[in-house]
Formats: sequence, C-alpha cells, structure tokens
Amino acid sequence: MAQPTVPTGPDRGDRAALAGDAVRRIMHIASAMRHYQDVEVAELGLTPAAARALHELDPDRPLPARDLAEQLRCDRSNVTALVDKLEQAGLVERRVDPTDRRQKTLVVTEAGRRMRDRVHQVMSDSRLLGGLTTDELATLSQLVWKVSDGGCPEQCGGE
Repeated sequence: MAQPTVPTGPDRGDRAALAGDAVRRIMHIASAMRHYQDVEVAELGLTPAAARALHELDPDRPLPARDLAEQLRCDRSNVTALVDKLEQAGLVERRVDPTDRRQKTLVVTEAGRRMRDRVHQVMSDSRLLGGLTTDELATLSQLVWKVSDGGCPEQCGGE
C-alpha cells in the first residue's frame, strides 16, 4: 500500500521557519482536538469549563474551591459558578473541612466519579492519531513529552 504524500514544509536548514511551522501545526491539531472534546463534553451535558473543573478534582482528596481556582488558573468567582453547576448536577458536594470548620471543600460524588471517568475518556480521544503507525506514535509521544516536560511537568506528569 502506498504511503500518503507528505507535503514539504520549510527548508530543513531554516530552524526558525521549522519551529514556526511546527507550532502552527500543533495549534491546528490542538484546535481540532478541542472541537471534538467540546462536542462530546456537551453530549455529556457539561460545558467545557465544567468538564475541566471536574477533571481537575481528585475524587479521593477533597479540595477547597480556592485551590481549584489556582489549578484552573482562573478567578475564584468563576469557580464558584462552575461548582454551582457541578453541585446542581449532583457531581460534587460542598462539605465543611473536618480540619478547618471555617472552610468548605469540594467532594466528588459517586455520580461525579462516573462522569469524571467519562470526561477523562473524552479528553484522551486519539482519533486524530489513527493514521500513525505504532513506531510513529512512539516517536510523537517522545517528542511531545520532551517539549511538554519543560513547560508543565506537574500537569503533564500523567494520571
């Protein structure tokens, strides 16, 4: 079977052009992945922001809303609205922190655990990589790890 023709990009000797081309292509892929994720998250009855918030919560470790805001890198007032939606859907509960009764923590419910698993599946969708061989996937994975490790070792460390 003939391999598809790979379009030529910038001259291999032009490092800046190669890097720019790679960044543009990564952004294009990220945009396509985000589109597929947003559609599937909507089918679950969640907004992309609510899905991300649920995905960030560890079901085994209750978390104050202010810590979730830090993880999401957004204002606490935005997290309040997200948590309200998740709570109304029965996916999280606000509970008094047993170690500090002045503070409430976010606890993922059993329904929230199941939904979080579904959100994780959506966020792990690899349909855009279906045309790659196993060797190509291994190479891509190594390159992405190498690039991402410098920028987000805490977030990209895996689950």
